[in-house]
Amino acid sequence: MNRPIACRASLPLAAVSTLLVLSCREAPPPAAPPPVPVIAAEVIVRDQPVYFESMAQALGSQDVEIRARVEGILEQVHFSEGTVVKAGDLLYTIDPKTLEANLDQAKGNLVQAEAALDKARRDVARLTPLWEKNAISRQMLDDALAAERSAKGSVNTAKAAVENTRIQLGYTEIRAPIDGIIGKTEVKPGNLVGRGQNTLLTTISSVDPIHFRYSVSEQEYLAWRRQHPADREARSAGSNVFELVLSDGSVHDGLGSVVFADRNVDPTTGTLLLEVAFPNPGDILRPGQFGRVRVPIRRIKDAVLVPQRAVSELQATYSVYVVTADQKAEFRKVTPGPRIGSLIVIEQGLSPGEVVITEGGQKVRNQTPVAVTLRPVE
Repeated sequence: MNRPIACRASLPLAAVSTLLVLSCREAPPPAAPPPVPVIAAEVIVRDQPVYFESMAQALGSQDVEIRARVEGILEQVHFSEGTVVKAGDLLYTIDPKTLEANLDQAKGNLVQAEAALDKARRDVARLTPLWEKNAISRQMLDDALAAERSAKGSVNTAKAAVENTRIQLGYTEIRAPIDGIIGKTEVKPGNLVGRGQNTLLTTISSVDPIHFRYSVSEQEYLAWRRQHPADREARSAGSNVFELVLSDGSVHDGLGSVVFADRNVDPTTGTLLLEVAFPNPGDILRPGQFGRVRVPIRRIKDAVLVPQRAVSELQATYSVYVVTADQKAEFRKVTPGPRIGSLIVIEQGLSPGEVVITEGGQKVRNQTPVAVTLRPVE
């Protein structure tokens, strides 16, 4: 009676044994992730100058305001706005009729004064021998001598009036005092100019060379003077070493030199005003333009540079991802130095010949396999 029961119990035990054997077998390993595509570049190694750089604005080496110095109706404009004029070119004509009449009047007054002086001299010549003979009193001779001196003064005053009026008449023809580019005219023919003030007519700018004015901080100034402690050395070191980067990113063809440094540091801004002259053939640069003036202050030998986009910052800690020989991304802390355009100097953490990830670094972690596309640094 008990045997059939034992046979029925053995079937579940066999099934359990089979399941235990199957569960003890090792699971297959997970598939490795595919390499992350990134763009990388080899670090640049070169002798690198370090610059001070600041935004600057252009102004003419001479900016001359042309003003009306006499009152009158503006008759004619003799130039085309925005063109080059030469020193002595006629720019404006003011109606001269009033001053011509004043000149004639002054000449008439001079003739009268000269006639009075001639009469006074004749009176002195006539009365002197009579006084010597005691024929007249000393008072009569003294009156004649005083009249002569007064007549001389009147002649001098009349001559000065003639000369002054002639000068004023000359101001009715306004000529260019310098060579340069002339701006737009502020006053059109038919307008009254010069009444109560010297009316601004236009401005002429001499633009070759052209000057760029900017300010440097106290720290930059001190660093420069520590390298060049003597004033003569600083001036010679600052000759023809300044570069100008224009608003479109191009570098101006021609180096500049300092032509002006202010006597004091502005206490409100802590900066020193400088003015640098650049050659400007063809008058390409115009007053009012902006650019970045830069000057090398030191040179780093065999500097290691990478694109700024390759460097990450987190809580004042800088890092890059370096591509290893087995094509993996290696996290590397670095010490950054000066920025040079779109590049940055790495003072510690990288060696020549290493390759850094420039694009795609946000998608990788330390030791992540990467598929690298090398792209040279522009």
